[in-house]
Amino acid sequence: MAEKLLVLSDMWGVKKGLWITSYFGYLQQYYDIQFIDCQQLANIDELVNTEENLHKAFVDGGIDTAVAHLLKKNIGPCHVLAFSTGGTIAWKAGLKGFSMKSLTAVSATRIRFENERPDNEIDLIYGECDEFKPGMKWAKEVGVDLNVISNFGHELYSDEKIIADVCMELLGKVTRKAV
Repeated sequence: MAEKLLVLSDMWGVKKGLWITSYFGYLQQYYDIQFIDCQQLANIDELVNTEENLHKAFVDGGIDTAVAHLLKKNIGPCHVLAFSTGGTIAWKAGLKGFSMKSLTAVSATRIRFENERPDNEIDLIYGECDEFKPGMKWAKEVGVDLNVISNFGHELYSDEKIIADVCMELLGKVTRKAV
């Protein structure tokens, strides 16, 4: 039976997420994938979908709403692949008991404000030029490693080379066990 993989979108959800299909192309053969649109999870229905409006909606309660809704879902132990705001939601849910076998968070935006880490395998990936990336001091204090990729910014997760690299790491989690 395939391992479960929960995929959490960035703040744009499906509205600007055509890149997400590339991840599914690599992973759907080896994982039982469940995708969650973070806007829907947070009950955000912005009439004017600007970056500022969405960011404000998530910061002003949307992240907490999404975490509460994620905790209510009966997903069971799973691997999590999360992007930007989705990484923050997964991190916070993990701190509240959401059962993750591993968390791969690409460009997780607000975890730099956290003082604790979820108790599972964590892979944090950031672009070198990502203004939201946590510092090395924070990483050491929290007990995580940062995988920082040169010459990329915040939306590195939509680049085909990064997509392939992230997917190969995730595929390694299930194919190594099978051998």
